[in-house]
Amino acid sequence: MAKQQQVVIVGGGVIGLLTAYNLAREGRAVMLLERAGLGQESSWAGGGIVSPLYPWRYSPAVTALAHWSQDFYPQLAQRLFGATGVDPEVHTTGLYWLDLDDEADALAWAAREGRPLSKVDVSQAHDAVPALGGGYSRAIYMADVANVRNPRLVKSLKAALLALPDVTIHEHCEVSGFVLNNNRVVGVNTATGSVFADQVVLAAGAWSGQLLSTLGMALPVEPVKGQMILYKCASDFLSSMVLAKGRYAIPRRDGHILIGSTLEHEGFDKTPTETALASLKASAVELIPALADAEVVGHWAGLRPGSPEGIPYIGEVPGFQGLWLNCGHYRNGLVLAPASCQLFADLLLGRAPIIDPAPYAPAGRLNAG
Repeated sequence: MAKQQQVVIVGGGVIGLLTAYNLAREGRAVMLLERAGLGQESSWAGGGIVSPLYPWRYSPAVTALAHWSQDFYPQLAQRLFGATGVDPEVHTTGLYWLDLDDEADALAWAAREGRPLSKVDVSQAHDAVPALGGGYSRAIYMADVANVRNPRLVKSLKAALLALPDVTIHEHCEVSGFVLNNNRVVGVNTATGSVFADQVVLAAGAWSGQLLSTLGMALPVEPVKGQMILYKCASDFLSSMVLAKGRYAIPRRDGHILIGSTLEHEGFDKTPTETALASLKASAVELIPALADAEVVGHWAGLRPGSPEGIPYIGEVPGFQGLWLNCGHYRNGLVLAPASCQLFADLLLGRAPIIDPAPYAPAGRLNAG
């Protein structure tokens, strides 16, 4: 594995995979190293709503990435499906928010940003989603919100990458640190030896902070546990995504329904708990009473890469030439991936960036450890 690579990417979640795909399509030789299996952490565990849960509560930095990604997702899915035959299933269902405390803020944000979010009578929500529980008095709706079937997106990205020339993927290959030449990062250390590269990209999700600390840099990315449950219903059972009291229901095309999610600061522990299972079931039945009679077919936990304000780190690390970050997407990795990875490719390849890169620049946002 000692061959010189143009780009080594540390982390095989959706961010690492799409970063690799964008660079490989531009002719870069790419090696991607993943400590476990591709996309088995946050990318696999999330719900896949292609919108922040409460988009109006985020800074313009997150909004800019989210808008670009939402508009780009359908063509990305089409391109991947065409190249691989694996459909990431971008499923446009719309989303109803019920009984929001900050409804006025949401509507003001939509007017300001030109997004198709509007107040609707709660009876309209019940007509559109007959399975919805009673007891809600207010609703707002955004028509064009989609969800992506994240495990299929990972599968599709892997297949698309392996079909490109000069791409190598090593799963179950943990990176323990970086190879330095003066202040330049020239590679990474793994259990099977060092891998040298012109550029190293850290896209290791919740593990990114730990890795960067080996260089004495403090990156405020920490694991935030989230638990989800899954039901299987008829394919037409739930026609739209619904969200109330911080919990959501997401329908897949085949009748699977995801209910999420908890927010827990438990370090790197991702054991599913009975407490969360009971809490998620209660939320499920409140949102959709008929789920009281449905069987839970899955319950899991994942670790989100928590970051201040959920603003990712995208760009070169100051003081360490050759080391780049694309990490810290917190709850919105799947939402922000297309824009983050396009912006990242623009910066690494020296092209005009799709949006202003300043808010995501690591400079000024990292501290010496």
